[in-house]
Amino acid sequence: MKSYIKFLGTSAADFKLLRATDCADRFDKNARRASCMMIGESILIDCGMHVLDSIRIARIDTSKITDVFVTHFHADHFNREHLEAIAEGKPNPVRLWCRQDTAFESFKNVEIIRMEEGVYYHVSKDINAMSVYANHEDSAFPNHFLFNVNGKKVLYATDGAWMLARTHQILKKKNIDIYVADATCGDYEGDYRFAEHNSIPMLRLMIPSLKTAGIIHDNTQILLTHIAPSLHKPHDEIQSSVEADGMTVAYDGMIIEL
Repeated sequence: MKSYIKFLGTSAADFKLLRATDCADRFDKNARRASCMMIGESILIDCGMHVLDSIRIARIDTSKITDVFVTHFHADHFNREHLEAIAEGKPNPVRLWCRQDTAFESFKNVEIIRMEEGVYYHVSKDINAMSVYANHEDSAFPNHFLFNVNGKKVLYATDGAWMLARTHQILKKKNIDIYVADATCGDYEGDYRFAEHNSIPMLRLMIPSLKTAGIIHDNTQILLTHIAPSLHKPHDEIQSSVEADGMTVAYDGMIIEL
C-alpha cells in the first residue's frame, strides 16, 4: 500500500479571505484553513482551530489517527479541545509529539512524547520521526519535523524563517525528498516578518544553499504552505510565479504520493 501526505490546511494565521459560507463543505485553493497535514491515515501534523472542519471535509476516519505532531503551540496550530476530541473514546491514548522542553498540562487520553532534538523516534512500522528546532517565537516551543516514510524523507518546516545553525548541522547531507516549507509572505521584498517567516524571495535564496549543504537535492519536491492570504496573490498566480524556481504551492486537499 502506497504512503501519501495530504494537506488539510495551508494558511498562516490570517483567515480574512476564508469564505466559510462559500466553502463550508469543500476545499478551495483560495480559501485556506489553518495549516495541518496528514501522513497516511494515522499521523496528523498540527491540530489548530480548523482541524475538525478539515478532517470532516476530507472524510478522514479519526479512529485511525494514532499520533499528533505539534510544530508549536500557537492557536492556529494547536487547540486543546480539538486534540481531546480526536483522542476521545480511543482504546489507546493518542500520542502527542512535541519538542523536548515543552511545558504544559496533561490532556485527556493523550500520551505526551517530548522529542530530543536530532534523534529519530520509531513511530510505526514504516515511519520514523525527528524533531529539529525552528526559528520562531521561543515561548511557543517551535520545531520542525523530519519524517522517514518507507525510505522517503519528508521535512515539515512551518512556522519558522530561514534555518537555525544547529538545525543546519543536523539536516546537512540528509538529502530530503520532500521539503514542505513555510511561505507565509508573498513574492515581494521588505516584509518585517523575515525573522520568523519566509517570503518567496527568501526561499529563492535558500534553495541553492540547501542543495549545497546536501539538505535537499535536485529532485526534491518543494511544497509551499502556511500561506497568508492577505500577503499573497490568488493561488494560480502564486504558482505561476514560482514554477521556474522548482516550487509548488500546496492547497487544502492536495495529496502527494510518497
